[in-house]
Amino acid sequence: MKKYLLLVTAICLALPAAALDPLGVYSVRPPEGCVDKDVTTEELSLEDLIQVSLCTNPSLASDYMGVKASEAALGTSRAQYLPNITLSGTGNIAGERPEEGTYTQAEPYSGKAEASWLLFDFGGRGARYKTTRAFLDAANFGYNASLQNLVLSVQTAYLSLLAAEESLVSSKASLDTYKQSYDEAQKRYKLGMVSLSDNLQAKTRYEQALLSVVQHENQVKQFSGNLAVLLNLSPDTQIKLAKPTYDEKFIQIESDDVKEMMKTALANRPEIQAQESTTRAQKASATSAKTAMLPSISAIASAGYNDNWKHSHPYGVENAAGVKVTWPLFSGFSNMYQAAQATYKYKQSQSQTESLKRQIENEVWSAYQNYKTALRSYEISQTVLDSAEENERVAFRYYEVGKGDIINLLTAVAQLADARQNKITAFYSLLLSKANLYKSIGKY
Repeated sequence: MKKYLLLVTAICLALPAAALDPLGVYSVRPPEGCVDKDVTTEELSLEDLIQVSLCTNPSLASDYMGVKASEAALGTSRAQYLPNITLSGTGNIAGERPEEGTYTQAEPYSGKAEASWLLFDFGGRGARYKTTRAFLDAANFGYNASLQNLVLSVQTAYLSLLAAEESLVSSKASLDTYKQSYDEAQKRYKLGMVSLSDNLQAKTRYEQALLSVVQHENQVKQFSGNLAVLLNLSPDTQIKLAKPTYDEKFIQIESDDVKEMMKTALANRPEIQAQESTTRAQKASATSAKTAMLPSISAIASAGYNDNWKHSHPYGVENAAGVKVTWPLFSGFSNMYQAAQATYKYKQSQSQTESLKRQIENEVWSAYQNYKTALRSYEISQTVLDSAEENERVAFRYYEVGKGDIINLLTAVAQLADARQNKITAFYSLLLSKANLYKSIGKY
């Protein structure tokens, strides 16, 4: 029998704590379905990037471990409903010889087993369990909120990098246009058809366009580093992005009813659910603090063995069983103040819940207005670009045949460059505003 006990003990010590779950509290699982792709060689879509980040992001992994810790705390709370059993033992060689007396040896070893089982405590144990359960719910919802925030961060980094790459292409196209204007001004200056001022102005605009290309190259590197870090990669990792297929539905939202969106947000946002769970936990904590001033009743039992191996009575056995009542009659008023503190925290949490609801409604309202503005800006930017392209073609033709001056040409080229950049900015701002709107109502 002793061999079996030793074997079970050794197995329990060898296994990690998380491998044992006798009370069935571990239910949350880590993200599954990680993408089996080489992020340094294969093109990654937005869906791929999100899945990789969910499986590798250390901040999200930290929040997941917080949930697992809360589950373990729930197991500790459930254990209050089970009896406590304690084993103790001593072994020693001791004796005494009184003056003019005989030597007496004490018991060389003894053992004792004690068991206690809380039977009734006016709901305190149940309140503590509800508190832990509510805090676990809050941790779960907090984890969901972190997950949604990570998804939005990946979307933002992805779209920002695409925007930076397209802006770089646009700035290079503008550089080519300025180079064409500069070359034409140089040719006309050498022929004596224009003044040195035309040549210098064209050269200045060309060099400014070259500076713009350098700045956009820096933006690409910065946004690429931001995206790599979200995937738990080194910032210098080169990531190939698969561009999405654009159509009209890509920029449209499912519903245009902002009031319905606010209702959806109040029902779906994990931040509200986490706060409501925290409020339930504070309420249960207040109940638990009040029951701490009331008595509790426990069943107790014990059995002991004392060995007197050299005496006429070599061993002794003692047993006891009964009921124990504990009542904290006075503790310096600490229990009273603890109960008051818990009640105030509960009321504070109620107010925080209401404040959070209004805040989230305002987030939805602002995100919706930003989306509508971004949609209108994108529509206008397309019209402006068409006009700027036509204006630049006319201005260059006029300058080429000597009917226009360099100022008009460079102005037209600058307007075209701005129109190109504005369209890129407007398009990706529209996509980002749509992502933020969906995040505000609790959708991925």
